Amino acid sequence: MLDFRCVRFPGLISAFTVPSGGTSDYGPEMLHAAAKDEPYSAFVRPDTQIPFMAMPDAVNALLLLSQAPKNALSRTVYNVTSYSLTANQFREQVLKAFSGAKIDFKPDLKRQRIVDSWPADLNDNDARRDWGWKPEYDVERSFDEYLIPNIRNRYQG
Repeated sequence: MLDFRCVRFPGLISAFTVPSGGTSDYGPEMLHAAAKDEPYSAFVRPDTQIPFMAMPDAVNALLLLSQAPKNALSRTVYNVTSYSLTANQFREQVLKAFSGAKIDFKPDLKRQRIVDSWPADLNDNDARRDWGWKPEYDVERSFDEYLIPNIRNRYQG
């Protein structure tokens, strides 16, 4: 019998991959532009809110689910999440590290509609209950220990 298991991720943010135009990439694009001292116009409204997760948590979620005993699972597809931020809150996190960053908002209506179709948050209670999911990276740890130092190092060496 096939043992199928699946994770539904929020917007994933990697400190080591350059954003490439994805739906949630307005956040990482802010970081990369700020680290390069380039202005950035986000393609969403400041009040746009979606869930995010740092890449180390995404890898950990896959490992935890793959190692969970099959009889502990109540479903085959699980939501996981870490934190939700508005685009303006993401901007504020970037400005804490790059105070001179020039970030504004120029919503692209087509892209905004796509982002608006996403949930503002995900319910990952089943993953927490069934296989012990718990993110290790909250907003502060994601930015302070993972994203900012690694992205800064990428451009400023």
